[in-house]
Amino acid sequence: MIWTGWNNGKKHPSVAGYGFKIDAAERDRNFNQEWSRITVELPTPAGRISTEVNIEKESFWGDCRELISKDIGRWMLDQGYAPWPRRRPPRFDVEPSGQRAFRIKGPAGAL
Repeated sequence: MIWTGWNNGKKHPSVAGYGFKIDAAERDRNFNQEWSRITVELPTPAGRISTEVNIEKESFWGDCRELISKDIGRWMLDQGYAPWPRRRPPRFDVEPSGQRAFRIKGPAGAL
């Protein structure tokens, strides 16, 4: 599946407001509304880091569909994915890696 970089429009160097946007069909196919949190594995040059993300919110199950976390924001900045040019967010190849767990395999290219 493909997740797209998301930002609330402010692109703070403090990492606030960054995350991933998920297609509604992929969300419905790969996520369970009974889950409160998921784990996302993020690749780094030194290996992988994991972060937990809250999905127990109306915005995720409604029209917004964002996974938001300061750890994701820090990772995007540290890896050079953020900030990105206007209307050209990075895209990431993602695979399930267990129950309530997903692994970012790497960049899938820009829009």
